[in-house]
Amino acid sequence: MKEFLEYVLKSIAKHPDDVVVVEYEEGGKKVFDISVHPDDVGQIIGKDGRTIKSIKILLSSISDDSDFVLKVIR
Repeated sequence: MKEFLEYVLKSIAKHPDDVVVVEYEEGGKKVFDISVHPDDVGQIIGKDGRTIKSIKILLSSISDDSDFVLKVIR
């Protein structure tokens, strides 16, 4: 799941080399910290959060575990 997330994010980002995804568990949920170049934050989140919501839907469709959180950090 992490590899797929990285692939999608690198496809969207203008600076794909700066995309870093860290996966860990917190409170029984998987958490993905997404670190991108400051210029790419808006691109990853999208207008009204539509892009990041779409990414979450894609991840939910390929995973049995739909209990996860995506955090975009700089």
